[in-house]
Amino acid sequence: MKYWGICMALAISIQLTGCKETPKTETLEIAQIPVEPVIQKVYGFNKEDFTIVHDTVKNGDSFGQLMLQNHVDYPKIVKISEEYKDSFDVKRIKVGRPYTILKSKDSLEKAEIFIYENDKINFTVVDLRDSVTAYKSKKKVTYKQREVAGEIQGSLSMSLDSLGVDYLVTIDLSEIYAWTIDFFRLEKGDRFKILFKERYINDSIYAGVEPIEAALFEHKGKQIYAFPFVTDSLNQVSDFFDLDGNNLRSTFLKAPIKFGYRLSSRFNLKRRIAYYGYKVRPHRGTDYAAPIGTPIVATADGTVTESTRRGGNGKYVKIKHNGMYSTQYLHMRKQAVRRGDFVRQGDVIGWVGMTGNTGGPHVCYRFWKNGVQVDPLREKLPSAEPLADSLRPRFNEFIKPIKQQLDCIEFPKRDKPKTDNLLTLN
Repeated sequence: MKYWGICMALAISIQLTGCKETPKTETLEIAQIPVEPVIQKVYGFNKEDFTIVHDTVKNGDSFGQLMLQNHVDYPKIVKISEEYKDSFDVKRIKVGRPYTILKSKDSLEKAEIFIYENDKINFTVVDLRDSVTAYKSKKKVTYKQREVAGEIQGSLSMSLDSLGVDYLVTIDLSEIYAWTIDFFRLEKGDRFKILFKERYINDSIYAGVEPIEAALFEHKGKQIYAFPFVTDSLNQVSDFFDLDGNNLRSTFLKAPIKFGYRLSSRFNLKRRIAYYGYKVRPHRGTDYAAPIGTPIVATADGTVTESTRRGGNGKYVKIKHNGMYSTQYLHMRKQAVRRGDFVRQGDVIGWVGMTGNTGGPHVCYRFWKNGVQVDPLREKLPSAEPLADSLRPRFNEFIKPIKQQLDCIEFPKRDKPKTDNLLTLN
């Protein structure tokens, strides 16, 4: 018995630390018990009690018209229209939405129940029997967790679409990694793993997806995990963090120079300069004065789109951070990066100089939001606070089984033909 107990403990330990294995099936003898007939229901009503009609709202249809056609008394129609607007606004039924009418099983076939589908899950019931009433309800929904692994072939959207993944997952994933990965510059060979749940009605009808539960994106050879974690339980505030508890929704550094600078000129669209006769000469940048040779750093992760010299800008670097933000650094003595380079927040991208139109050594920092230059010091940018030390023990325990599950999902095998390059694991 002692030996058996040790073996059982070892088996449990292996199961907890390793990847899932296909469970062994056992044949059990079950006593035959008489099974009562199952009552089939539609929206909670017994099918046998009604004649059922399924249809969709068409152009010109109205609730009143549909009810009159199915022998409902006019006073009942008025009562629903006037007294149950909160539950069912008859003026807002939409063309194309499905509805079901449960009719009496007699020669009149009078409508007794009207069910309007607000969406795939939610519906409204109008009970026309006896005293009229209306209420909202939901279909029974089951959630099935899905494990997906893939390799980038083209765009992220194309790759996930090839796996039969809902487009909302693509949007969710791109938002999670918006501050760490430029999805417009993915490389062939970048890979990902995603955990999420799909919703099904009656275990078979697809009804959308839930938010991503965890992800791993391998970009330029670097693995970036993403785990949602509630940091404010009172207000249920959560964010995504990597393995080390760093917030993935990184913000920008306050300045492109880490120390030894002064703010010499701010963003000002109404600036007037004596040299030009006090004419309005907008300044669409923020100047940070510093000695020649002072390192200039990227204020956020991104891809270098320009590293060149042009006119009054002198030598400069421009970085695209995501689909919304870009930054530019002017008047460099020398650049440290080239076009196409991927840089991390804080990486040195050049050194302060006096190239172009400048009266002294400084870096002119320009900031774009949706293609328009804005003042970075006035922009409300996402918080990038790392996980508080007090939350780290709970965070580490929370992500432990999730990370193990992610790690057990296999990436597609790269030695297979292109058509087999993407793999979905369910």
